[in-house]
Amino acid sequence: MANLRDIRRRIKSVKNTAQITKAMQMVAASKMRKAQQAAINGRDYAILMNRVIVSLRDAVDQTTHPLLARREVKHELVLLFSTDKGLCGGLNTNLFREVMAFPAETTSFVSVGRKGTQFLARMKRKMIADFPLRDHPTFLETKAISKFCIEKFLDGSVDKVTVLFPMFVNTLSQVPKAMPILPLTSVEEGGIAVQQEQIKVPEAGLLFEPGAESVLNAILPAYIHFSVYQTLLGTRASEQSARMVAMKSATDNAKNLVKDLTLEYNKARQASITNEILEISTAQLALG
Repeated sequence: MANLRDIRRRIKSVKNTAQITKAMQMVAASKMRKAQQAAINGRDYAILMNRVIVSLRDAVDQTTHPLLARREVKHELVLLFSTDKGLCGGLNTNLFREVMAFPAETTSFVSVGRKGTQFLARMKRKMIADFPLRDHPTFLETKAISKFCIEKFLDGSVDKVTVLFPMFVNTLSQVPKAMPILPLTSVEEGGIAVQQEQIKVPEAGLLFEPGAESVLNAILPAYIHFSVYQTLLGTRASEQSARMVAMKSATDNAKNLVKDLTLEYNKARQASITNEILEISTAQLALG
């Protein structure tokens, strides 16, 4: 039977751990709500931009713009969104499993998040840049990421740019998703993910001033920038959701362990008391 003092120490240690995981769960829940709201706030803008892109796609020759040009894919650039910290369940593990599916010889990586950077270095994958991940990213900060990817595509260093990120499905589910963003051949194939019925334009179409070509030249880079920004917001929501679920599970497991240890402590204490009573009774019989 385990020593009573050791069991009391274990119970105290597990209770302290449960307090920490409970606090982390509450913090993650608060951050998750803020991250989800930030992603929702850009939904209307995303829908409107998709409508404009659809109308422009039908009004101009898509082969005339360099961001729409398709080339034979000899080298691919993967923009990897991960987390800065752990304790978020299998979020990063599932994401890194998808990373290993890309051929090492023809793939370069741009990492956003410390965990992804460490994994790429450990696996000796070619990483040409890494960017920090902030709790409250702004559009201007993420624009530097998308601008770097656009430059690599336009100068011919890469023939395709793909974003790999944990897509937020709901609080309990985050799925790794690879989304091509360059070349941008259609909004259905890459860019901002919205429901297809939301991107239909009026039958009369849209009028563009000074012209469809000029608007296309201006809006396509903005579309890529906003796509990366929305992806980052979704990644933050996925991270905090996964961390909240993981910490809740850890808290529940700690409480169950405390119950088991308390039962073990009571059994050991009862056995100790019984032994003392037996010793006293034996001593009295011996004296009598």
